[in-house]
Amino acid sequence: MRLLIGAAAALVLAGCATSSKTYGPNGEVAHSIGCSGTALSWGMCYEKAGEICGEKGYNVISTSGDTGSIAAGSATRQNASFVGGSTISRSMVIACKP
Repeated sequence: MRLLIGAAAALVLAGCATSSKTYGPNGEVAHSIGCSGTALSWGMCYEKAGEICGEKGYNVISTSGDTGSIAAGSATRQNASFVGGSTISRSMVIACKP
């Protein structure tokens, strides 16, 4: 039962974009939004920006995204293993309109 609750919590948390307060290039208050991972999308970044700024709207200061692959393996006399996967990183910095 605990495993099921833990797995459900991980799925819920995995589907959320994160944000933190930062400052833009000219010193204005800005927000850095991260929506990395295969379960998230750019749409979730923009949705989070809308939640932060509300009806005022926002200006996108910068965006960055990258995809990559991860591979690892090991071997012994008895067995061998290989693990592979992919990673997607997405982030944007926004400033709410005054």
